Amino acid sequence: MHTILPFLLAMIAAIVLLNMWANKLRIAYPILLVVAGLFVSFMPGLPRVKINPDLIFFIFLPPLLFEASWNVSFKEMKKWWRMIGSFAFIVVFFTALSVAIAANHFIPGFTLALGFLLGGIVSPPDAVSTGAITKFVQIPKSTSAILEGESLLNDASSLIIFRFALVAVGTGQFIWQEATLSFLWMVVGGAGTGLLLAWIFVQAHKRLPLDPQSNIALTLIEPYFMYWVAEEIHCSGVLAVVSGGLFLSNKRLIFLNSTSRIQSFSVWESLVFILNGVVFLIIGLELPEIVDGLRAEGIPLRTAIGQGILVTGVLIAVRIVSAYAALIATLVFRPGVLPRARSNRRRWFMPLLIGWTGMRGVVSLAAALSIPITLDNGTPFPHRNLILVITFVAILLTLLVQGLTLPSFINRARLYESFPEEPEDQRRQTMKHGLKQHSYQFLRQKYGNELDGHIGLEKFLKKWEERAKASEDNWMNDKTKSIFVELLESQRQYLTELNKDPKVDEDLIRQQLYQIDLEEERLRVV
Repeated sequence: MHTILPFLLAMIAAIVLLNMWANKLRIAYPILLVVAGLFVSFMPGLPRVKINPDLIFFIFLPPLLFEASWNVSFKEMKKWWRMIGSFAFIVVFFTALSVAIAANHFIPGFTLALGFLLGGIVSPPDAVSTGAITKFVQIPKSTSAILEGESLLNDASSLIIFRFALVAVGTGQFIWQEATLSFLWMVVGGAGTGLLLAWIFVQAHKRLPLDPQSNIALTLIEPYFMYWVAEEIHCSGVLAVVSGGLFLSNKRLIFLNSTSRIQSFSVWESLVFILNGVVFLIIGLELPEIVDGLRAEGIPLRTAIGQGILVTGVLIAVRIVSAYAALIATLVFRPGVLPRARSNRRRWFMPLLIGWTGMRGVVSLAAALSIPITLDNGTPFPHRNLILVITFVAILLTLLVQGLTLPSFINRARLYESFPEEPEDQRRQTMKHGLKQHSYQFLRQKYGNELDGHIGLEKFLKKWEERAKASEDNWMNDKTKSIFVELLESQRQYLTELNKDPKVDEDLIRQQLYQIDLEEERLRVV
């Protein structure tokens, strides 16, 4: 323990330094993480870390998926559900099928079952990588919403394919009738389990006398519990976490107070950041042993890298073709549901942009590491080391090639300029203006008789926007404070109703709700 603890602390410190370096270089930190993982594999003297493959999914996936579902905009997902659904299910299956056929044809000894296993691993684009890269460039809100929603659901669909392929490889057979029933149970049972447990957790948050620390601790338990229960009844733990996370995200204003929401945001952001970094460094620590395994199987490393490049090319090509196929199909069959475009250039460049954002990341890596070392009969799992190398190569190439070129691609093509949207500052000012009008009317209607002659309330009404900058707070007595808290709750209700308008950006709503939470916290120390 005394030996491994300094090493673990050094890993976390390295992750922090890499993130600082990435921010300075203005590139996404997953790009440096995957390069660091490769660099670690060449460093002599480092311990070779071995993690039980059965624990990989359970340790890493639940919190990563839960945090992603907590932050995604459910309103935007409903708005673009056709595009999101096609990419999250149809395109994922088409990608897995294409990888399976290519692997079966070009990789010696690869069966279709192994090909589908590899396809299920590498088919889902990574939400963290995409979000970290696109934060340095401006992209249309519709594209951002599609990418966020797709990245959340395609993890679930691809991992279901992975599970079925794993069974097929282990048993050597695949019965369609049983697989269909099992698939339906995994989907329906997983989503239902997640929603039921999420409702129970909401009631626990509301009814138990929990302080902010206990609330946050409970949110850390929830994704693991959802995943575990769903897997115990043989349905999809991934879907349980996703559906439960979406439900809890939409109820957060009901069962979490402002303190819990503010503190949980920082806790979860830090946890996911560390988990992402640890997975990339773990693969770096395991790469030497993986390479040794390849050599023992008689597979040259150069050959494995070449096969990884082949699979990566299939991934990129299939995603771009699928994006254009989805656009053409929509133009033919459902032109009315297409997003409005001010020019044909915008419409025909959008699929290319979506197709080029298919960076792979931590979910694919965790899935590959979770492959068992041996089959149930004790024989080594076929081509496990080769699958790990191909997965790492696919992640490395998509992050380096697509990740590094995506910002330049968007800027040089002037995609955003060709279809201008209302500037975010203008949308934010419009929302704040409506919020100020609502606040003024709320105070006038409910406390109009008390305003006259009350110095504190009059000052609050006239200068409530500058209250955080005030040099003295002696005007904030108990009466003013209670009215202020009531006003903040009224503002939350106003923003919640405003969010029902499909034209309103939910990200701006959430930012303003966070500011209201901070304002309420400031009152606690006044």
